[in-house]
Formats: sequence, structure tokens, C-alpha cells
Amino acid sequence: FIELGNHTEFLGVCTQAEMLAEWFIHANKVSEKVLWDGSVYKEKMSNKKGTEWRLKNYGKAHFYEWLTNWAMSMRKPSDLGFDNNGFILPSLNITPYFIPVDYRPEGKLFFDGLKGIQDRANIRKDTINPKINKALELLNDEQWIIWCGLNEESSRLSKKITTAIEIKGSDSPEYKAEMIEAFQDGKYQILITKGKIAGYGMNFQNAHNQMFIGLSDSWEQYYQCIRREWRFGQTEPVNVHVILSDIEREIFNNIQRKEQIAKTLHHELIKNVANYEIKELKGEDKMEISTFENQVIKTDNYTAVCGDSCEYLKEVEGNSIDLSVYSPPFADLYTYSNTERDLGNSRTWGEFFEHYKFIIKELLRITKQGRLSCVHTSEIPAMAQKDGYIGIKDFPGAVIKAHEEEGWIYHGRAIVTKNPQAQAIRTHSKALLFVQLRKDSSDSRPALLDHILIFKKPGQSEVKVNPVKNGEIDNEKWIDWAGGIWTGIHESDTLRYYEARAQDDEKHICPLQLGTIERCIKLYSNPGETVLTPFGGIGSEAYQAIKYGRKAILIELKKSYFDIAIQNLNSIIYQDKQLNIFTNNAK
Repeated sequence: FIELGNHTEFLGVCTQAEMLAEWFIHANKVSEKVLWDGSVYKEKMSNKKGTEWRLKNYGKAHFYEWLTNWAMSMRKPSDLGFDNNGFILPSLNITPYFIPVDYRPEGKLFFDGLKGIQDRANIRKDTINPKINKALELLNDEQWIIWCGLNEESSRLSKKITTAIEIKGSDSPEYKAEMIEAFQDGKYQILITKGKIAGYGMNFQNAHNQMFIGLSDSWEQYYQCIRREWRFGQTEPVNVHVILSDIEREIFNNIQRKEQIAKTLHHELIKNVANYEIKELKGEDKMEISTFENQVIKTDNYTAVCGDSCEYLKEVEGNSIDLSVYSPPFADLYTYSNTERDLGNSRTWGEFFEHYKFIIKELLRITKQGRLSCVHTSEIPAMAQKDGYIGIKDFPGAVIKAHEEEGWIYHGRAIVTKNPQAQAIRTHSKALLFVQLRKDSSDSRPALLDHILIFKKPGQSEVKVNPVKNGEIDNEKWIDWAGGIWTGIHESDTLRYYEARAQDDEKHICPLQLGTIERCIKLYSNPGETVLTPFGGIGSEAYQAIKYGRKAILIELKKSYFDIAIQNLNSIIYQDKQLNIFTNNAK
């Protein structure tokens, strides 16, 4: 997949960082791997670059559709609708051998696993003889290619086999060409060489047996070496023998895992190419925008819409909303759904704000003059892979700028304090760890705090008729809340959201804390007024609005979140009814 990213940049499709941001996610620490025999095992993921990314679950289908816009894959004529007659390759038989060895690394009491490239090279060098002995057992009077990775492997083999020709990197181009042609003509029974010398572009259909004396972790070289014999024009089954020490089994498993990934890539790409070409011939759009019917539920207490805020907000009457409270997607930081309508699926910072401004503009239109909008934001970590540096991006500042450009007045902000240790556990940020404080505190930073940004719609006419009198807040509480630093709000003070998580979800930021929403509602609206949230999630803002005697309008794009939101809203209505019955009976 990283190689695909290199191609996207080379062809000008997009940058590798953009490809990763749109379609990929950091892999889990533990990964399941499919072995050569079909079994599965779990292992800790490597830190090697290129192994830490995987396709987002919901992107597996659309990713290959996207690839068909700029990539083509073909393995046989039937992939393009033609007859395979004459192009079916004979069978490919791959047999691994894991030779028991008594290996002890220098300076250690026992072997404790493969550690890296140098460790692999040392083990390969120290286990040459038992591999050569196995190779000599397998040879017959047919033609063979023996692939080596070390000069020592090639040298020892050529001394043992008198009917072999060895081609080394130090040989002249003329000599290499002469010996390769001699092997093709059958003048030599065995060719001993390296994959990087004769493993690319050569035609060796004259032979159908080969073996690897050891392996590197390069699947590309392994694939290309096999393809020198197993290619169109081959008439015999191709037999590939892979000879490794028993402590190198991990390398073979890694090669087989990469083989499976490559097969999946080609299969999915070929499958989608056909659909893409059909749509192109018919003049249809190759990438479809998802469409769906809005679901609207109306009660005396709330109106809930499962749909796109950009569309539904246009239907809301102008100057009708008393207050909006919401938490927008944090640019491209989190992934909430698999639809291209979701703001959280924006490829870049600029693309996010280009679309977010449609929401900002509509909220200004439907809000009463002089009334407010409370927007929950936070600063966003900058990532080396995606942003080119490690630091902090001022998302609250960008949100303020976007609102001002659309006509809102920036009215103030409140800061919600956070526990840095709890945030360190949740985000795995080394900048918040005690060990980083002792190691190099210049890489430490404060916790990322919540910013409640407050915006006012210009004009005062509506406020004069119906001012917010704050009858629910005494002077002492006002002093506390007006200080601008909101303490006492616990991060766990949220509605339950786990039931809303769909099978293909990747991430879900915790819902906005109920205490934060309560302060916004009580400070900036009156009982009986209407509170709107354009990103309803599981209903936290609407839930609090109903709880404190307001009407609510909720819009949520994702169906699984919307369904949980309805349950939450109905539950608070039921609780209020039960409380009223109890109170009336008591009287």
C-alpha cells in the first residue's frame, strides 16, 4: 500500500499523505496473519515503515473503485472478457523446508527471535551448510535455478555442484549475458545466481525447477524470481523449493502474508475495473454519491432528522432558532461514517472548511438576531506522516475565522479543563507521559483542552422582545461559569455511545460532556425555547435541551447514531413524565 502511495505522487493523483488520510488508518498493535498453509496467527506489529497502515474497514470497497480511476490490473485474457485458451499457466507447487539448526547468537545463551535486518543476515550466514545439504538432496538431472542472497551461499554451492554455472555481481555484463543464454540453450544444468541479477525480466521457461537458499523479506523479489519460470510459454508444472532454517520461519510467513495482500489487491482492482469501464462507456459517473431518504421524527419535545445537515438546514425557517450547540467533526482527525457526505471524511484541512462553511452560513440564517451559537472545538495534534511535522494545529482559531467570514460575531470562549494523565492513556501521546518529562521535557506539552466558542448573530431586535433572563442560575454560579475556565466537568459525564458503534467503524470520539452542554443551554437560552444541533450524534445536546425544558432539533447523518439518539431522547421524556407523576401524587 505504501508503494501505491508512491505511485499516486509520481502520477500526480494525490500525495501519499492524502491517500493515507482518506483510505487508511494506523494498524493495531496486534495483527492477524494468514500463513502459507491457510492457518492464522496473531503477532505484534512491526514498527517498520509501511507495516503500520491498513485500509479503513468501510473503505475496502470504495478504495478499489478509486484505484480504477488511475490504475489497471490484468493477469489473464478473461480479466478483459477474452478467452483464456492458450494462456492458462501450468500448476505452481511451492514447498518450504525448515531445517532444524542449533543456533546461538554471539554473546547470548540462546536464540530469542529475529530482531532486524542485521540479525537476519547473521542467521542466514551461519546456517548456510545445512541448507546446502538439503539442496543437494533435492537436485535431479533436470534444469534448475538456485536463487541465493549472499555471496557465500553462491560460492559454496558452485563448489559443490560441478554441472552448475555461477553468475556473480562482479562478472562483466557480456559474461552474464553469455552464461544466461547458455543456460537457456540447455548447455548448463544448473544456474546459481541472485534475484537482483537474473530475477527480473528474464525468460527461463526452459526450466521448471528452482529453489531459494534462504529468503529476504522482499515479496517483490520472491515473486519476480518465481515468474522467470512460471510464465506464459511454460509447459510443465513449476516446482519451487524454499529452504530455510527453522528459526527463519517468520520470514516465510511474512512473504506469504504479502502474497495474500497482493492477490487481494489485484482481484479487487480487476473486479472494479469492469464496472468502471461499463459506466464510462454508458457515460455514467464512475464514483457515485450516496443518496438516501431523510427520516424525520417529530414529537411535542423534539424534531429529529436522519439526513444531511447541508440539505435539511435549508428547510428550517429563517430567524427561528434561539440557540445552537454542537461539536463539529474535527477537520480530518476522526472518522465517523463511510459516506462522502460526512465532513469528517474531508481529505484536507481546506476541503473541510470549504464544506463546513455551508453549515455556518445556514446556521446564521436560521438563528434569531442577537442570539448565539456554541461550538465545541479543541486544538488538533499535527502528525508527521500527514502534516509533515509534529506539533499542534489551531483548530479553534480556524473555526473562529470561518465564522467571522460568514458574518458571525465572535463573542467569547470558555475553556474546559482536562486531566493530562487520562488524556495520555486515551491518546497514547508521548508528550503527556511522565517518562518524556524525565527524558526530554522540551517534547512535553499541556493537555489539549476543550474550547467552547461562542458566536452571536448581528442585530438586537429579537433579544429586546425576548431576552435570556437566566432564572436558573444564581449569582455564585454565574461568577464560576463566567470565569471562562470551566472546572468540575468529568470526561465520563456522557451519554452511553457504545451501542451506536457499527461493525466497520474505526474511531468514535466520546460524546460532548453533559455538564458542558448544560452550561451552554442554561446560560444562553430560556425554558421553552428551541435548541438546534446540526451534528446530533447520539443526541447529547438534544437530550440536555429536553431535560432542562427546551425544545430540540437534531440532525444526524449516520443511521446507527441516529437510532441511539432517538432512544436517548425518548428515555429523558419518559423520565420527566415519571417524575411529574411522582411529584403530582406527592402533592
